[in-house]
Amino acid sequence: MPVPKRRTGKSKRNQRRSHHALTPANPTDCPNCGEQTISHRVCGKCGYYNTRTVLKGEEA
Repeated sequence: MPVPKRRTGKSKRNQRRSHHALTPANPTDCPNCGEQTISHRVCGKCGYYNTRTVLKGEEA
């Protein structure tokens, strides 16, 4: 079974990991109340998701 002949250097390791960074969440406006929410999640303010009220929120 092949094994590395030399240890991978810090520079080469970090170059490989350069694309592993997380991207910040991209919030959208809730169509019901206009509050900023993350896509595909229930709105924390009004409890609205996908054309219906799922949870009781502050406004409900």
